[in-house]
Amino acid sequence: MSGEIEKSSGGHVSPFERIKRTNEAGIEFWSSRNFAEILGYGDYRNFEAVVEKAKLACFNSGHRIEDHFVDITEMIEIGKGGQRPVKSVLMSRYACYLAIQNADPKKEIVAQGQTYFAIQTRRQEIEDGRFEEEQRLLLRDEIRRHNTQLADAAKDAGVVEPIDYAIFQNHGYMGLYGGLKQEDIHRRKGLEKSQKILDHMGSTELAANLFRATQAEEKLRRDKVKGKDTANRTHHEVGVKVRQTIKELGGTMPEHLPTAESIKKIETQHKKRLKEGEK
Repeated sequence: MSGEIEKSSGGHVSPFERIKRTNEAGIEFWSSRNFAEILGYGDYRNFEAVVEKAKLACFNSGHRIEDHFVDITEMIEIGKGGQRPVKSVLMSRYACYLAIQNADPKKEIVAQGQTYFAIQTRRQEIEDGRFEEEQRLLLRDEIRRHNTQLADAAKDAGVVEPIDYAIFQNHGYMGLYGGLKQEDIHRRKGLEKSQKILDHMGSTELAANLFRATQAEEKLRRDKVKGKDTANRTHHEVGVKVRQTIKELGGTMPEHLPTAESIKKIETQHKKRLKEGEK
């Protein structure tokens, strides 16, 4: 929230807001020791069990634990100016949400915390959803532009007829999608005949295809590729390289990414918001 103070309906600053920290990148996090103190856990060891349950819930929900829970060593005051190191955990908003769900429900502050983090988590989900929409719109426009440039490069290489270009495109898809052709991807996404696969890709999948298109175009031009077969082989090789990179980075293979709602719908909503903003 970049410096904004979150208040309850009564106008009081939430105790969870007071202990929130923000790093240089603007990312919010909470210390598990501060969190335990706010929740009234006199013995931190009792709260450690809550954190472990929250980590398990995080794992079971399909999230990476290390993205939301970071084990650290903190220095605490022990009186007379002395300090000693103690173990602590830096927790994301989502981690706090899971922790509060596993805390002692008999504590009144726990009920307040559940409301606070439920609202904050939902607000973040909405913000993340808007960001994903903006990313998809941007990437989809970029792919339209680069596919035109890729078609020109393919034409220079000898891919002239529409049927030949369809085959050329399929070679790129087969490289990136582990052998799947465009019609196979279309079927996996459960799309109707009139729907385009690019219109139903999330930002991660769109980015992978944009990288494939830009690198294929560049390689066709740089290597001065000539001949339909060589162009097809080049496009396939680029797709394979992009897929290999995703695998090396531990990413999800594109054919396993979820089908996104039609970008046409998002474009309509985006235009509507712009018009309302102008008013």
